[in-house]
Amino acid sequence: MMRQYELLERVTRYNPAADEGLLNRAYVYAMHKHGSQTRASGDPYFSHPLEVAAILTDLRLDDATIAVALLHDTIEDTDATRAEIDEMFGPEIGKLVEGLTKIKRLDLVSSKAKQAENFRKLLLAVADDVRVLLVKLADRLHNMRTIRYVPPHKRVAVAEETMEIYGPLAGRMGMQEVREELEDLAFKVLNAEAAAAITARMEALRDRNWSVIQEIELDLAARLADEGIAAKVSGREKRPYSIFRKMQRKSVSFEQLSDLYGFRVIVDDVAECYRVLGIVHTSWPAVPDRFKDYISTPKQNDYRSIHTTVVGPSRQRAELQIRTHAMHRVAEYGIAAHALYTDREGGGRNIARLTADSRAYEWLRHTIDLLSEGDSSEEFLENTKLELFHDQVFCFTPKGRLIALPRGATAIDFAYAVHTDVGNTCVGCKVNGRIMPIMTELQNGDEVEIIRSKAQTPPPAWESLAVTGKARAAIRRATREAVRKQYSGLGTHIIERAFQRLNRTVTPEQLELARERLGKATVDDLLAAVGRGELSSGEVVRAVDPTANLDGEAKPAKKVVKKKAPGKDGPQSLPIRGLRGDYPVRFAPHLGAVPGDRIVGILTPGEGVTIYPIQSSALQEFEDQPERWVDVRWDIEDDSQQRFPTQIIIAAINEPGSLASIAQIISDNDGNIDNIKMIQKGSDFHDMIIDLEVWDLKHLNRLIQQLRALPVISDARRVNG
Repeated sequence: MMRQYELLERVTRYNPAADEGLLNRAYVYAMHKHGSQTRASGDPYFSHPLEVAAILTDLRLDDATIAVALLHDTIEDTDATRAEIDEMFGPEIGKLVEGLTKIKRLDLVSSKAKQAENFRKLLLAVADDVRVLLVKLADRLHNMRTIRYVPPHKRVAVAEETMEIYGPLAGRMGMQEVREELEDLAFKVLNAEAAAAITARMEALRDRNWSVIQEIELDLAARLADEGIAAKVSGREKRPYSIFRKMQRKSVSFEQLSDLYGFRVIVDDVAECYRVLGIVHTSWPAVPDRFKDYISTPKQNDYRSIHTTVVGPSRQRAELQIRTHAMHRVAEYGIAAHALYTDREGGGRNIARLTADSRAYEWLRHTIDLLSEGDSSEEFLENTKLELFHDQVFCFTPKGRLIALPRGATAIDFAYAVHTDVGNTCVGCKVNGRIMPIMTELQNGDEVEIIRSKAQTPPPAWESLAVTGKARAAIRRATREAVRKQYSGLGTHIIERAFQRLNRTVTPEQLELARERLGKATVDDLLAAVGRGELSSGEVVRAVDPTANLDGEAKPAKKVVKKKAPGKDGPQSLPIRGLRGDYPVRFAPHLGAVPGDRIVGILTPGEGVTIYPIQSSALQEFEDQPERWVDVRWDIEDDSQQRFPTQIIIAAINEPGSLASIAQIISDNDGNIDNIKMIQKGSDFHDMIIDLEVWDLKHLNRLIQQLRALPVISDARRVNG
């Protein structure tokens, strides 16, 4: 375990004016609080916060962050309090420690839905100070280094989360070394066999090719020195997970990979970067399509470098990264490299905070802004993962504006990247001056012009074509808004007809009154609820005028639920309004029940009564819960216009016109199709599962008989599952 003086030496090596008193107090306080606690490995628990602090010293972070690393588990795992930490170390450190405590309590290793919500909370926790995220990444890195001590049933879940969230998040923050180590450690857990095989192959290649690597290093360094360029040249081999990912992405075997080794050339300034590139390309053949200039077009995580691949000595392919010392620091430390040194009392220097001019921090802030867009947690997590995992292509607007997009992005993504309104009104595109399909995959350097129409709204199918989270979220919102407008228009028509039957007209003031009485946020919400059938027109009329005579209005269906009243021997009839009324009564999903069926109700506390046909096999799961069974019967008005849901399954011959014949029979018999699902059962037959709305059991039986009479149908029956 690292000693107190060793930690101080690590910090003062890059920050001679470090607050040694603060670090000493944090070291002693944390060691005292954790006391005799141990980790799963048997080591003292205090060794963990010490190692987290050591990782952060490698990133050259400020005194406060190192102190927070030492203290980050004290509130959660000891009797320490926020007030005590504020008093001893100041409110800045107290706030950071509390933020980390909240993240730890989230326990991201959980179900997908819970993980999605917790990921939102994690990003919100780092919104005020990104150092919280840096400590969390260091915490996860040390936990992954010691994951062999975690019970096997938990190990995979932790590794999956590391691979899906923390590794890519570190990459987005520009912390490439941290990302690669996190992914390699997770890879060894999730696919131990592949990791071991690739590692063994790399060791064998290293023994065979090490002399070639040294030859390339020396040769390149000599050529640059001859041109008067002082450069640091170093060779390295790719990591196992990086190799595995490339094999998967390109569907190639290990033997087919030719650029397993990379070289970094680090020089003093940008001009020398391009001089080095010229020397390299005139010395060895360049591999086509393997040149990328991230100096002129940096990545979103601030990464800047020139990448090229050449065929070097012994016909060995080698990937070169050419960058300045400042660029190398950003590539190594990511957002932590954007530290701002400020003078403090005594004339010393300390890293006060991370600056907001980092593009990686800009991305993080943008991602956090998306939290306010109203998407569900699962959608937010899905969209954020899309942003995390993709590499980039760079495209241009006709006016020369640079747009960075994930690899595989389409013109749809480009339109939404320019502006949400541009995406919502997009009807076509021109790529490099030529009209192209809207789903065209864009390439580096493409100039894209979006063709727009104010009458356009994005079709829902675009969501599956879009790659970026921003585009998907915007399409989803626009689709919801279009559906809402459609229901709102239908609701307006229904309400106007209801008032016309009373020889009256409805005014905006009356609708506002009805909105208040029915508890809707806006008049549009009220109209949409009527359009969706959640409210009846009669309820709106009564909300406007409780004395209105609605005898001419078709009344909703009613049922009677019989159950024993407290303190009485006999059953009591409880009248319940129709399914869309206030009392929580609903039919079982899909199967439904229709008048003429014997029915039974199942009571679920807090949710209401679910109605099942008596023949439903779903009732078997309630056989041992007789207290939940409620006796119900139909009480339908003769002039009721209420339809009831049911489901049928049809085995039909697979030939043109079969679906049209079935739909025609249902239409001719006044049935209503809600949904159709088709399942291929062979080359000649398929099953159709149809959700229907019918008047009653006689109506349903008549439909089934006429469907069976069709020559294209071999069987038709009701689903009673």
